[in-house]
Amino acid sequence: MNILSLFDGMSCGQIALNKLNLNYSNYYASEVDLKAIRVTMDNYPDTKQIGDVRDVKSNLLPNIDLMLGGSPCQSFSFAGTKEGMVTEDKIEITTLEQYLELKNNNFKFKGQSYLFWEYVRLLNDIKPKYFLLENVMMNKKWRKVIDNTLGVEAIQINSNHFSIQNRKRLYWTNIPIDKYEDKGLLFKDHYSKEYDENLILKGRGLNKLKRDRCRVYDINSDKLPTIMKEQESKPTDAIVIKHGEIYRYPTREEAELMQTVPINYTKSVKYNDAMGMLGNGWTVDVIKHILKNIKS
Repeated sequence: MNILSLFDGMSCGQIALNKLNLNYSNYYASEVDLKAIRVTMDNYPDTKQIGDVRDVKSNLLPNIDLMLGGSPCQSFSFAGTKEGMVTEDKIEITTLEQYLELKNNNFKFKGQSYLFWEYVRLLNDIKPKYFLLENVMMNKKWRKVIDNTLGVEAIQINSNHFSIQNRKRLYWTNIPIDKYEDKGLLFKDHYSKEYDENLILKGRGLNKLKRDRCRVYDINSDKLPTIMKEQESKPTDAIVIKHGEIYRYPTREEAELMQTVPINYTKSVKYNDAMGMLGNGWTVDVIKHILKNIKS
């Protein structure tokens, strides 16, 4: 079985496949973030890195059985611009043909969410047996564009059924998705008893916490909120844990647990980089649940 993963990040799709003990011959990963690539190669050294999705040529790939992707979300997200797929001149892009024409005429695109059309380009060329696309909750207009383009309606799944994190996401796939039961995982049962002193907010950090209105959650909370790529760079998106009288950021292990990633999977990069790619990644056990029906 050959896998193609676009916007592969730190290869959460590959983690899910391995959790399922699903054998594959080749895993082709399109990714440009060097730190995410480092984490992938540290864990899966046989991954075939093929670079920027815009440069991927379908005729240079073997037959692909499964195509995965979580295209950039910032322009769709309710926490982002909500502009969707547009050029810098604010031309809305609603079909692959329109996108390819704009691309050939050297139009500049705004943000990165337009890269969804690169996913569609390769999907149409490759025609894999199975496909899966993930993205954030978005307004009805853009959700309908993606529904119509892929020929399937989005399925909403909240990661809180599979992890200690509330994280609503949309999934488009031709893989049948079984019903699932809540695993009953609660943060208050899994928080880190030990943590780095550098994660504790003191002095200016505490004042900054109050000023920036970070999201504060007690260690007795049932679930944590969505971990976001901007956890460290955008204070209002930061998750802060109240651990007794101490206010601290999540540990690396807690963040990995939020995304059901193996503990220490991100150990080859610094804490801030790990938090960024975890926030940008998938909840692995949701992907595992979806992919389990490709076994047959």
